Amino acid sequence: MTSPADAEDILQSAFARSLEKGDSIRNEESVIAWFYRVLRNAIIDYYRRRSANNRKLEQWAAEFREEVQPSHEMRQQVCQCILPVVETLKPEYQTALKLVDIEERPLRELATLDDISENNASVRLHRARRALRKQVQVTCGMCATHGCVDCDCRPDPSPA
Repeated sequence: MTSPADAEDILQSAFARSLEKGDSIRNEESVIAWFYRVLRNAIIDYYRRRSANNRKLEQWAAEFREEVQPSHEMRQQVCQCILPVVETLKPEYQTALKLVDIEERPLRELATLDDISENNASVRLHRARRALRKQVQVTCGMCATHGCVDCDCRPDPSPA
C-alpha cells in the first residue's frame, strides 16, 4: 500500500520526467497518453526501488539474526581478564563500563544512577572505553594488538 506522500512523490517524479522529455512529443494529441506512460514508468520505478530497499533490509536483518553471541564460558574468560584492568580506571569509568558493557544495562540507567543526562552518559562511556583500550594496551602489550585471550599477560615493559 502506498501512502499519500509516496503517491505525491511518484507524481512529482512523473512531472519532472515529463518536463525533461517534453520535447520528444511529436503529436500534441497524444500528450495525455504519453504522460500516462511516463506516470506508469514512474510507478514501476518506485516499486522497483522499494523492492530493492526491502531486499537490502531483509539481508541486513538476516545478518543481524545470524550474529553469534559469545558463549557463557568465553564471556566469563574475557570478563576475568578485563575486570582487573577495569579496576585500574577512574571510578566513574568503572561504573560506566560495568553497568553498560558488562551487565548490558541501558545507557539511561547509567545517566539516572550518576544523575547526568543521557548525552553526558554516552560521552562518559565513550571516554571510559577509550581509557580501557589504552590500559589494555599497557597491561596486555602484544596480546592487545593481536587479540589473544590469555589472561597470563604481564604488563608491557615499553613506556605508554
